[in-house]
Amino acid sequence: MNLKEIPTVPPEGKNKEEVLRKTEELTTELSRLQQKLFSEKKHSVLVILQGVDASGKDGTVKHVFGGVNPQGCSVKSWTKPNSEEIQYDFLWRIHKYVPAKGMIQIHNRSHYEDVLMPKIFGELSEDRLKERLESIRDFERHLSRENRTLILKFFLHISKEEQKERITERLSDPEKKWKFDPSDLTTQDRWKQYQEAYEMILDDKRRQGEEWNLIPSDKKWYRNYKVAKILCEELKKLLE
Repeated sequence: MNLKEIPTVPPEGKNKEEVLRKTEELTTELSRLQQKLFSEKKHSVLVILQGVDASGKDGTVKHVFGGVNPQGCSVKSWTKPNSEEIQYDFLWRIHKYVPAKGMIQIHNRSHYEDVLMPKIFGELSEDRLKERLESIRDFERHLSRENRTLILKFFLHISKEEQKERITERLSDPEKKWKFDPSDLTTQDRWKQYQEAYEMILDDKRRQGEEWNLIPSDKKWYRNYKVAKILCEELKKLLE
């Protein structure tokens, strides 16, 4: 896979106002489906949001899941392992935040960070990276079989130019400055390495069974629509 060939913008002909209207309908439908999931308690859903810094993970949570009953949905954001977590295998901390039956669990970043970051910064050999990917496949298969967990993976795909613009906005807008982290600039400096690392995990989808959904995310309104649409389609398959 070459991410340069994957679009980051909506297809031609997409009308913003029409898409916004459809998104509102989808988020209402998502709320209904989540209530059914919660009441039946037969399945659980793990939503994985991955993407480079400023790709819109927080915004997706806010705009797509804003109308979902918080009793049946929770969010966990992942950063570097802390002093306790680093003493265990890399999936130990993840397993504590998988969804119970009836729940939607959103992971803002995920266990894939423990493959992406070592790949980008050259901290693990290619063999060790492959071993971690294999462990992830086993982990996800275990969740699917043992707890009937539907795993939905979203890669929020933005261009280097769009990311630079968003980071600049964070620095200049007092209401968004809190989002800025000096590490955000690392992505611009290592853009090629980040793209190669993501291509590695996205290419691995054929062997994992749970395919990634590549979401064009330069336009936030289209990103929200695509994520909401896929969520509703997959939940309907699961529940109806």
